[in-house]
Amino acid sequence: MSLPTNFLASLTCPHSKDVFERLLNDSREKGKAVTWAWRNELSPADLYSYLMARFGKPNGPQNFFRNDDSDNLIHWDWMLDHPAGQLYVLGMNFRTEILITGDLDVTDTDSAELATLIKSDFSAYGQKMAEVRKSLEKWVEFVNPYKRLRIAVEKLLLDVRALDLQPETQKIPDIAAVDEFRENRWEEVLSRYSKGLGLCFGIRSMLPVMAEAYVNFLLFVLMRPELKADERLKENTIRQPIDVRVKTLHMTCFGFAKPIDYASPECKAYHTLVNERNDLLHGNVVLDKLTFNEVYFQGKVPVFKEYRSMWERSVGVEIKAVGLHRLEGEVATVNAFIEYLTTCMTPAVKKQIDLMCEKRDLGWNSQNGRIGVLFPDHLVDMFAGPKTSSGGAEGDA
Repeated sequence: MSLPTNFLASLTCPHSKDVFERLLNDSREKGKAVTWAWRNELSPADLYSYLMARFGKPNGPQNFFRNDDSDNLIHWDWMLDHPAGQLYVLGMNFRTEILITGDLDVTDTDSAELATLIKSDFSAYGQKMAEVRKSLEKWVEFVNPYKRLRIAVEKLLLDVRALDLQPETQKIPDIAAVDEFRENRWEEVLSRYSKGLGLCFGIRSMLPVMAEAYVNFLLFVLMRPELKADERLKENTIRQPIDVRVKTLHMTCFGFAKPIDYASPECKAYHTLVNERNDLLHGNVVLDKLTFNEVYFQGKVPVFKEYRSMWERSVGVEIKAVGLHRLEGEVATVNAFIEYLTTCMTPAVKKQIDLMCEKRDLGWNSQNGRIGVLFPDHLVDMFAGPKTSSGGAEGDA
């Protein structure tokens, strides 16, 4: 059944005090209830502006229960009266839900028609809607590159540790010990170490990048306004070699109580780590780091200086080349470097940076350049009414 032609015009907005009294007295409209889920059939920002322009601030019952922050199941809620029932409009995290109660004979097929009716009514409230939009702060959400890398590194570290690679005690003996050789199932062990060493290579490649991402995040958040306002100066600051960026943080950023001492043990260890990463990642041929055996030749006859086991010439070579034994130490090096940088900040700025660095998702206000945490880490969802197979919901109110 189509909506009545005067459906929108018949809607009125009771005072929130009246809504609260109905809630206390449980005098809300009884009867059939139908719930529709709108995702982007109608822009939630447009719908919010329209409802604000026409009816004023949200008056629905959920407004009495919401926290005064962005950590809510329902962010805004209007309850509108109709001669035949009530219309609830609830703004949530992943959709807008429309709940219709009372004697209105509507079905899921009327959902699109209501969205079209509301959209066609925008022109009647265009000026007021523009004023509402102007009052809204515009933020964009973005991924914190440093936190994204840290999450990836920590996940990969868990995977490596779960493999329990201990080559000192797990290496397969010489083939002369035939029974033990078979018992250890060579292929199975090789497969486990192959996976672990691949993960190790990835982590060691990412660790210096994670630390660099932290430095770049400091520049993004704390860069002095005079540098940020000049695109050439800003780009020059960002494009400097990593050691220069670190040494000049107290000059390019506000919030530092003292300069960074690049001769400190933490910075020296990180600098060494960067060089190690470059050799690893770029495939640099550094013989001191790549050699694993010495052999003489008499013509085409090899004469080994000393014999090495099959394990030492296969898995052992990869373990040394990938640097499995260095992994945990390099993790500690990066963490110590980042911690050292925080000790050079003022307490207030350190607290702010520590908070933001723990968040993968952040917000940026393009109007004033503010950076903030917009939402909690967890994602929550719910249906206001019983869910049906069509994506809406209906039942008895």
